[in-house]
Amino acid sequence: MKKILMTGLALATLATFAAQAQDTSSGTQTSTGNWTGSGEIGFASTTGNSRSQNLNVKLNLNQETDQWKNNFFFDALRSKGQVNVVDQQGATVKEFETTANRYDAGTSFGYKLDPRSYIVTAARYDHDDFGANYWQGTVSVGYGYIALKNDRTQLSFEIGPGYTEYQPATGTVTVNGVAVPYTEGRQSEVVARGLVNYKFRITDNTAFEDTFLTEAGSKNTYLQNDAGLAVSMTKKLAIKVGFQVRHNTEALPGIRKTDTLATTNLSYSL
Repeated sequence: MKKILMTGLALATLATFAAQAQDTSSGTQTSTGNWTGSGEIGFASTTGNSRSQNLNVKLNLNQETDQWKNNFFFDALRSKGQVNVVDQQGATVKEFETTANRYDAGTSFGYKLDPRSYIVTAARYDHDDFGANYWQGTVSVGYGYIALKNDRTQLSFEIGPGYTEYQPATGTVTVNGVAVPYTEGRQSEVVARGLVNYKFRITDNTAFEDTFLTEAGSKNTYLQNDAGLAVSMTKKLAIKVGFQVRHNTEALPGIRKTDTLATTNLSYSL
């Protein structure tokens, strides 16, 4: 099923480009139909008394025509740092190990019913070596509504049914007073997907954006909120600070339900 979800994500991306190609050939593409968006990168490294490395990259692309409202995103995070571990002789030593390794990608394409309403199909895949779930994939179809759109403010909503499948991370259970690793099997269920996207241009060179995603099921509800503030230095370059919260309502013992990520990145407008 994991391969099916990955294939669905790839097909959804191809469908987006195919839909755009169809619009172009029929002559209905507007001047605003080009793909726009931004790419971000942030890197930090320390040496000396402590060692650490942190790299995160983000890519977000959007397209809107008279008929289509499409999106594609990709995020990745990898961190390494010195941690104290106990070797086979019982001595505590420092080792340089991976402390974060995750990536997620997704796409959506919406067919407009009118200037504000659209039917949207979305797919998302997430992999996290240190999260509540090793991986999670979701596909959905639903209804979208553009509540507000002007030169300074944009607000849109999406809601609809979907299907998710995920592999819980290895937790711990206590057996005879000793904590031992415990892994559950792969989980799957029908979910309700909701998305709220808000953008506000504070000044000519400062913009705020917040995106809230929920995938709610009977076994687990996944929540993610991404907030970002971008300050432009040129027409293409900006400094962007972001804060992300990811939460699963269910996790095995020994696994935290909430993860946060704060970033300061260099952003390039495409």
